[in-house]
Amino acid sequence: MLSKTILVIYDGLGDRPIEQFNYLTPLEAANTPNMDKFAKKGECGIMYTLGRGVVPGSDTAHLGILGYDPLVYYNGRGPIEAVGMGLELKHGDIAFRGNMATVDEQLNIIDRRAGRIRDVSPFTKHLDGIEIDGVKFIVKPGTAHRAIVIMRGKGLSSAISDVDPHVADSKVNVCIPLDDTEEAKHTANVLNKFMAKSFDILSGLEINKKLQQEGKLQANFVLVRGAGMYKQIPSFKEKFGLRGCCIAGGGLYKGVAAFLGMDVLSVEGATALPDTNVNNKFSLAVEKSKEYDFVFVHVKATDSLGEDGNYEGKKQFIEKIDLAFSEFEKMDNETLLVVTADHSTPCEMKSHSADPVPIMFYGNGVRTDEVSEFNERACSHGGFHVLKGKDVMPEIMNLMRKLHLFGA
Repeated sequence: MLSKTILVIYDGLGDRPIEQFNYLTPLEAANTPNMDKFAKKGECGIMYTLGRGVVPGSDTAHLGILGYDPLVYYNGRGPIEAVGMGLELKHGDIAFRGNMATVDEQLNIIDRRAGRIRDVSPFTKHLDGIEIDGVKFIVKPGTAHRAIVIMRGKGLSSAISDVDPHVADSKVNVCIPLDDTEEAKHTANVLNKFMAKSFDILSGLEINKKLQQEGKLQANFVLVRGAGMYKQIPSFKEKFGLRGCCIAGGGLYKGVAAFLGMDVLSVEGATALPDTNVNNKFSLAVEKSKEYDFVFVHVKATDSLGEDGNYEGKKQFIEKIDLAFSEFEKMDNETLLVVTADHSTPCEMKSHSADPVPIMFYGNGVRTDEVSEFNERACSHGGFHVLKGKDVMPEIMNLMRKLHLFGA
């Protein structure tokens, strides 16, 4: 009888056919004997995380898969990522996620990720604690090029636009209020002042002057987005009766788990980058499935490589995942394994798409189908056919025999 679940989410795993791979996707082109072995013994399908024609964000997609309707529970990505980095939010705080970026003197964006800089702490420490018009800015490093920005003060609102235009080769946005309230106008005004001041500070840092002299990209601007005001929601344990934990390298995914009241576990070598130690993640997942009812495992680099258009790198990283996947052979007969993605990140687009992703359920008592490979096209012929993200937790609860009878 299944009594526990390991849910593995490969960020941005789905893709589109690539000419250099003879019109296969990176997942189809990759050598994945271990995931294929599990697919042969499980039941598969494809999934539209948030429904057909909706391009999922990683935050809303994960909330949906984990059983929390984003239309009800989502309040911006900033608070989720801040909580994931271990920051304590207070009532009324406005939190943002951001990238350390490279811009020119006219605030034209040269690189949204400052060359994918790996450590932004030498830059964020110079912005942390700035006060403008009674509002304190808390600025902390995130994973790799990412940063967390929190506005703390009276009379703030999350009804403001993103400074980040979300695309390269464009100009930084001026933040504007999204409603007519004084709070929104005040928040946008103060944030714009902070953006100007932070650009002046970062541009004058010796570390950036040295980078410029070396012909490297400076980290001279913080592109913020995803403004949100923190609010408490029912925990995963309260909602499903399952004690959960999270194994991840990226701040957002730790944040989603922490937001839902899961324990966030430390993993040696978990970087959220292509060099991440996937073996350690999968091994710890199997170990912790003896202690927890639900283990959520996140793997990030498939998404990053897709955003870079690096189809060969994405294929190679998928093969790295597959080598580590053999760790799941060590699961006991009481564990359900669910493997999927939060969204597709086609290399040709270098961004998220509304394309469906493969999903696989494996465990004692799971019906098997005719699928023998874990990839986009093969899984479309699976027994689950087409699912939505909101179907995942009900099916997990069904397979774990935790659903109640409806009717007589």
